[in-house]
Amino acid sequence: MAGFPAMKNDLLLRAARGEETERAPVWVMRQAGRYLPEFRKVREDHEFFEICRTPDLATEITVQPIRRYTGLIDASIIFSDILVIPQALGMEVQMNPGPYFPDPLQTPEDVSKLRKVVDVNKELGYVFEAITQTRKTLNGEVPLIGFCGAPWTLFSYMVEGGGSKTLQKAKSWLFKYPEESKALLNRIADTCVDFLVGQVKAGAQLLQVFDSWAGELAPHHFEEFSFPTLQRISAGVHQKLDAANIPRVPMTIFAKGANYAIQLLASKGGYDVIGIDWCIDPTRARQLAGDKVALQGNMDPNLLYGGREAIEREVKRMCEAFKVGGKTKGWIANLGHGITPGVDPEDLKWFFECIHKYSAPS
Repeated sequence: MAGFPAMKNDLLLRAARGEETERAPVWVMRQAGRYLPEFRKVREDHEFFEICRTPDLATEITVQPIRRYTGLIDASIIFSDILVIPQALGMEVQMNPGPYFPDPLQTPEDVSKLRKVVDVNKELGYVFEAITQTRKTLNGEVPLIGFCGAPWTLFSYMVEGGGSKTLQKAKSWLFKYPEESKALLNRIADTCVDFLVGQVKAGAQLLQVFDSWAGELAPHHFEEFSFPTLQRISAGVHQKLDAANIPRVPMTIFAKGANYAIQLLASKGGYDVIGIDWCIDPTRARQLAGDKVALQGNMDPNLLYGGREAIEREVKRMCEAFKVGGKTKGWIANLGHGITPGVDPEDLKWFFECIHKYSAPS
């Protein structure tokens, strides 16, 4: 895109397009976060959403892991949060330390309190500013990923009022008020579309949709409530980018825990990459996905606590399982979920080094 530094490392983008690569590109979800002492230092003086809303701070946090692991890491992901969408819809969200909604949606009547029209430039322009600034700061070292939460996951937070182990309230909505739930899910999806398109216009080079609670739904409920909104997002983003004459960027869907849906997502989802958790073998995931989409994943994040020997052993096994005929093709190395706060940054460095060593063609 005009006005940005030339890319020096496009490994991620080539893998996302399903191409054969000299090794697997690697990054980790939540890589700009609490396991880094430099992140914790910034957090001492700044509230979580203050960082999200301050482009200088969001840029600094985004580039911290790139600076620390230069030459080892192949993507940056903008420092933000999936819950900026509920905020844009007019809901209050606090972090203390996890997400908390003082006034969640309790009945479908409460939906009337949400903004009927969301101007993403007005409500979320700070994310776009941070993306443009970060893209320039990265100076082409690695691509920049933009993201949003999936409608079902965002809906769950908006109804539950925070995290939940059972999602009892959110699921009760689906079962008691199916049509009202679908209407709200579609409203959320349409805001996601505008948000993702805005991120591409600002400089994001790949987009990821996080459906963190997908695995909490039965397969038929996933197909009824979540999947149509994921299709709506991919189709809407493609349509709006095409209409604006802006080149499409690869799109990743990560439906955690929904390995039953890999085949459906690959064949009808409209995404280029499918993220998978650690609860499925890569060979099986490739069988289900076919060769039309790339895969991303899938080491258990807790293996980063297992010591260097365990990390190397598991990375070697994972790399072999993702190879196609001994070649590395259409695979982005990652964890099967986000990195957790207690990980030693040096152990993550070892993970990256092992990916470099074992993902080269055999």
